[in-house]
Amino acid sequence: MASILVVCSGNICRSPVAEGLLRRGVQRRFGIDAPGITSAGTIGLEGSTATPESVQAAAERGVDISAHVARRLTDPMIEGADLVMCMAAEHRTAIATRVPPALDRTFTLKELARLLEDDAPASRLPGDALGTRIAVAAAARRGGGSINPYDEDIVDPLGMPLETYRAIAWELDEWIDRLLAGVFGPVPAGVAGEGS
Repeated sequence: MASILVVCSGNICRSPVAEGLLRRGVQRRFGIDAPGITSAGTIGLEGSTATPESVQAAAERGVDISAHVARRLTDPMIEGADLVMCMAAEHRTAIATRVPPALDRTFTLKELARLLEDDAPASRLPGDALGTRIAVAAAARRGGGSINPYDEDIVDPLGMPLETYRAIAWELDEWIDRLLAGVFGPVPAGVAGEGS
């Protein structure tokens, strides 16, 4: 089964919310056959819970992350993931430094969504495997496609007011929807809007 690893810094704000939203999105599409979704932090606060603001902002978007327990990123986590989705460019750089062969399957969320949106619609065949779409994105990145170094990061809301967490959760939800459409195609009929 395919697996997706979501990475931020502490694994208490951005990545738990993104993990929850992404899990909801793939489960809506694939049910029990959905790819596995986990998260970790480059400086993960091992054993910590998600911040109360993250829990509330996620809940307001229909996702329960109250049981989240932070983990520190390890090389085996990186090596075992089919896709490593980072919240910021600094996380992608850290992973490429630690496990260089993982670079072709490591992207920021915004980068990957844009690269896949640029891919010709004709190549988005039903049933495209996650690995195939990631390879397409890696080739596009090597070719200079849709790179925007000024808008790659999801801002870290740690220490900010609840309104900032809500804005980040909204942003994550929007970009994850774009990413899922780019990887797996349109939402199947009868699935759109459920639980939103």
